[in-house]
Amino acid sequence: VQVIRPHRGLAVQAVYATGTVESPVMLPIAPRMAARLKELYVDEGASVKKDQLLARMEDEVLLQTIRELQANEAFLKHEFERKESLLQRSVISKTEIERARTEWAVAEAAVAKAVAESDFMKLLAPADGRIIRRDGEVGELIPANQPVFWISCCTSLRISAEVDEEDIALVQPGLRVLIRADAFPDQIYEGSVQNITPKGDPVSRSYRVRIGFSEETPLMIGMTAETNIIIREMPEALLVPSGAVTQGSVWLVDEDRLVKRKVTIGARGLKETEILGGIKADDVIVLKPDAELEEGQKIRARMIRQEQ
Repeated sequence: VQVIRPHRGLAVQAVYATGTVESPVMLPIAPRMAARLKELYVDEGASVKKDQLLARMEDEVLLQTIRELQANEAFLKHEFERKESLLQRSVISKTEIERARTEWAVAEAAVAKAVAESDFMKLLAPADGRIIRRDGEVGELIPANQPVFWISCCTSLRISAEVDEEDIALVQPGLRVLIRADAFPDQIYEGSVQNITPKGDPVSRSYRVRIGFSEETPLMIGMTAETNIIIREMPEALLVPSGAVTQGSVWLVDEDRLVKRKVTIGARGLKETEILGGIKADDVIVLKPDAELEEGQKIRARMIRQEQ
């Protein structure tokens, strides 16, 4: 039987959860009126500044309408000024001059409205940020309020992870988090818990935890990430191979005979398990116990040197 001695090392107790990389602020940029996409000035991945022109929608009809309205407004202004001079000579009534003033004001408002609608044909960046998605090609008819761009801005990326309700009481803001993604399997990134959503999901029986990155990462919005939220670290913990613990017990070797011993388990890992009580560092335990072992059974042991 292969046997081994427990050893002292770092035990880490963590809460595992999967999540998705996201931007806390993702703003859609869409035209307010249906129109064809006339010009594109930026593409996905571009960094942009507030009020930067991103695209222009087709606005020839609006521009022609503005010219017509401006011509009408200029004529009504001239009419008002002409009638105002006639009023001074008592040629026309005050009612007629007030009607002329109102018609001019309505024309001014129509011009201002058309100019504002023309400005809506320019898609501008609402803040400094990065274009993370573009939908639409030049010449394509874009419906009103359908986003052409999505911009990520204002804050860094984060992960939204779902933590089981059985573990959520162990999670607190500020805890260290180890992050891994399938896109970069050989890399481990560091983060920390930012906040916990107070209301859980009664269907999935989980709570959303927001995790911020402690460093720059190549992870992209929408990627799936595995997170280990570190809730306890014990530098000099008593560790044994996880396979040596079965049903809360280990098999000790005492003078070539087997003794089954109940143990108190701390942090569990894939390779090693922390033992809080039940055995000592100089005990000899069976490395891979099987169902055929019996209490008091005499064995011949072979000590295995474990890599630490």
